[in-house]
Amino acid sequence: MTRPIFFLTDFGLADTYVGVVKAVILSIAPDAQVVDLTHDVPPQDVRAGAFALLTAVPYLPEDAVVLAVVDPGVGTGRRPIAVQAAGRTYVGPDNGLLSWAIRADLTPQPPLLRGEGEQAVVLDRPRFWRPTVSATFHGRDLFGPVAAHLARGVPLAEVGSPCSEIQTLPFPAVRRTIDDDGRVVTAQGEIVHVDRFGNLISNLTASDLPDEPTVAVAGRTISELALHFQATGGASKGERLIALIGSAGLLEIAVPNGSAAAALGIGVGASVTVTRESAEAPGC
Repeated sequence: MTRPIFFLTDFGLADTYVGVVKAVILSIAPDAQVVDLTHDVPPQDVRAGAFALLTAVPYLPEDAVVLAVVDPGVGTGRRPIAVQAAGRTYVGPDNGLLSWAIRADLTPQPPLLRGEGEQAVVLDRPRFWRPTVSATFHGRDLFGPVAAHLARGVPLAEVGSPCSEIQTLPFPAVRRTIDDDGRVVTAQGEIVHVDRFGNLISNLTASDLPDEPTVAVAGRTISELALHFQATGGASKGERLIALIGSAGLLEIAVPNGSAAAALGIGVGASVTVTRESAEAPGC
């Protein structure tokens, strides 16, 4: 039975790139089911692609083949790789794009593959590629064909030579202050993604936050967490901001029916501080 392929790129849909890669896949695995995760990753933004994979992978079937191509280094010395982890197989460039999804718990790890059943190969077997490989379109000529062969059941070990490490992107660390009772007093993080609605998504999880949290971001404070995007309480003064734990399990800053990114004029990398309501909030 052919495994499903889940496809993510920064190709967009204005050109034929996505359709051509799918055509190549189907020429090798005609009964493959190819599911588009997104093709709207900002051009060359490897980190944004890594975040998109991180949030999508928990919902993919365990036998999925994940084809991910955000590859500003295409044609250079960066390695093409395939990685098996938790039953899924990932195909893409070795530039950190795959690393957050593979290490989904985001615990500090060196770039060595240490999880049970994890293995990686460098894609160095041309018989699994198209006969002619463009230096600028490995998605069509190398990654797509390899993903199709893996979906058909070709073992990982046949498509490349083993490697013991892959490139990783550092995931921003959360800094917490704990009181003598072991309770969180402050948690400091940062914005790691801005979605198309302008919601500011941080690296802070619910477990990182103090009780009765007050959120400080871009000189504004939000007194409590909302339950959904249309919440009426807990908003800051001025243009209404809310904070909530979003669908990815991460703290988000939002403006109901608007854009928090536009309202605050901030984006990826902006700091977010959460304090216990009884604690003195630090300056922003």
